[in-house]
Amino acid sequence: MSKTVLVTGGAGFIGSNYCRYVLKNRPDYRVVALDALTYAGNLSTIADMQRNPETASRFAFYPGKIQDETVVNGIIEAEKIDYIINFAAESHNDRSILEPGSFIQTDVYGVFTLLDATKRHGIERMLHVSTDEVYGTIDEGQFTEHSPIEPNTPYSASKAGGEMQARAHRVTYGTPTIVTRCGNNFGEFQYPEKLIPFFVTRLIQNKKVPLYGTGLQVRDWVYVMDHCSGIDFALHHGELGEAYNVGTDGECTNREMVDRLLKLLDKPESLVKQIEDPRGGAHDKRYSINSDKLKGMGWKPAYPFEAALESTVKWYLENEDWWREIIAKPDYQDFVARFYGKYLGEDL
Repeated sequence: MSKTVLVTGGAGFIGSNYCRYVLKNRPDYRVVALDALTYAGNLSTIADMQRNPETASRFAFYPGKIQDETVVNGIIEAEKIDYIINFAAESHNDRSILEPGSFIQTDVYGVFTLLDATKRHGIERMLHVSTDEVYGTIDEGQFTEHSPIEPNTPYSASKAGGEMQARAHRVTYGTPTIVTRCGNNFGEFQYPEKLIPFFVTRLIQNKKVPLYGTGLQVRDWVYVMDHCSGIDFALHHGELGEAYNVGTDGECTNREMVDRLLKLLDKPESLVKQIEDPRGGAHDKRYSINSDKLKGMGWKPAYPFEAALESTVKWYLENEDWWREIIAKPDYQDFVARFYGKYLGEDL
């Protein structure tokens, strides 16, 4: 049955890849993308879907913020939206330390606006994409969907706030919500501020990369297309009001990740610079999520971790025009200088 899906944050990293996933795997669906086109949302990220004659007729894009109810409601009415998948978010921990207020506006109030529109227009399902960081840190074992929510940074707190809005709407109004929580994503079209694209693009330029503290922080990595398939599975098969972890058992320390990147790019250890941890006590030691709930319903990841990482590095090597345009922008250079300048100094 044909459906029209509103993908908020659709010109961002995960959102644009989800648009591609739907256009490829659900040929009877239309995709409508909404994005504020802030620093992390780029029209170049969705250009392939707009140009390709096989997808252009099923893909539409609107600029705008999710906290703008006029924009949101107008799109829903004009496009006759059936589902909403919310990727729109301020999403970088380091930026949240510098500018926490903008995270509240998008990640909490923006979610409220989407929930209100979902209720008002009788949307069939709204899936809110969250993060494993709402759980905080865990020394041993894994987080399940029943683990307590204990965020430790302004970013993770704002994402937890969005989740609580979704839960409250479901309980109070019966709004048809689903929440997914994922590990650290990596893959094509990721804005070069997150660890993997930030390090890869710097290493390609033979610039030093900043390793926080000992580098023994553990992260649970998931390839973006596995994440997209998990979200799509939860949207169509998940129970309303439930939360689902989407992970692929891709745990490794930041130090191990850096070593993998050095090897894939054939770069020397001398390009790694250990620095004081800028997040201090807010830097979670270990993330690890259990995805048995979703897997037990029939979902399974399709991409082996090592092969996906190698493919990702290759993509950045072959698409320098895309990321070099981004890193040349003043706002990107300003962020890097503000956050890393005092640590990298002349190596910036």
